[in-house]
Amino acid sequence: MIDNIAVVDMHTGGEPVRIVTSGYPAMPPGGILEKRAYVRDNLDHLRRLLMFEPRGHADMYGALLVEPHLPEADLAVLFMHNEGYSTMCGHAVVALGRYAVDQGLVPAREPVTTVNIECPCGLVRADVEVTNGKTGAVSFESVPAFLHTRDASFDLPGFGTVSFDIAYGGAFYALANAVQLGLEFGRSRTRDFQDAATALTEAVKAAIPLDHPDDPDLAFLYGSILTDGHDGSGGVATRNVCVFADAQIDRSPTGSGVTARLAAMHARGAVGMGEERLFESIAGSRFTGSVASETRAGGYDAVTVRVSGRAHYTGKAEFMLEDGDDLGRGFLLR
Repeated sequence: MIDNIAVVDMHTGGEPVRIVTSGYPAMPPGGILEKRAYVRDNLDHLRRLLMFEPRGHADMYGALLVEPHLPEADLAVLFMHNEGYSTMCGHAVVALGRYAVDQGLVPAREPVTTVNIECPCGLVRADVEVTNGKTGAVSFESVPAFLHTRDASFDLPGFGTVSFDIAYGGAFYALANAVQLGLEFGRSRTRDFQDAATALTEAVKAAIPLDHPDDPDLAFLYGSILTDGHDGSGGVATRNVCVFADAQIDRSPTGSGVTARLAAMHARGAVGMGEERLFESIAGSRFTGSVASETRAGGYDAVTVRVSGRAHYTGKAEFMLEDGDDLGRGFLLR
């Protein structure tokens, strides 16, 4: 019997965020990556309970609040999805910034309240707009982001030769123009984007080893982002779709994905410091992004990126599992 796991549900640009507020067992002390490993190895049945059917679905996303390890952090979070546990999630950070101020986890200050959020990839600062006591848009500044692999290409079965970059924005993504894969935004089916991006992800995983200067636990390909090939300048949004984890489709423009795209664009000289660009998801929601600073990540030239968006509340619930309810432990149908 499992009962009284309390959640608050939000969405950022259409992408769900299920914030677990209570009901998880206590965790041993340690760093955020140690907590991530502990939850993965010991409490994964609760991820399945909350993310999978009948309480969730194949594209559900979750955020588990845990005790911070970094002294400057106001809160710490583990991200979860249909496959496991991510290292960064920008749309969840946007939601958590607003949630932290609304719930008094951080005292509200007008016009902007800063919330320091410890993520598995590092400390992320979220700035929450506050007007007359009400929270609004949220911006965050990323951890150091960088272009890892430039202009790689190979023959992708069923699609031909595909060129792509790999960039890190708190998580690693393969970035490719969707036209190469025979896809066009507004015309091609979402399922076709999903299949093509998943094929690219699996091929890149098999062909290209990744590394991260901070921790080997960060060095894995999270997914692929297919773009329309535009740069989001001049007030005209560039469209993209992110397919991550186990073929999960992001309804938002993807905060860590926007970060990775801007890091790659900056490395190519295609965007300057402070130049705002506009990004649109497959669902039509939008984030803005800009390069905030230049820095280093180990041996890589890197940048930090500022991403802005809005999150909204959709509900709250308490979940339980009755004895003998095997399907209630979680399953997925596609």
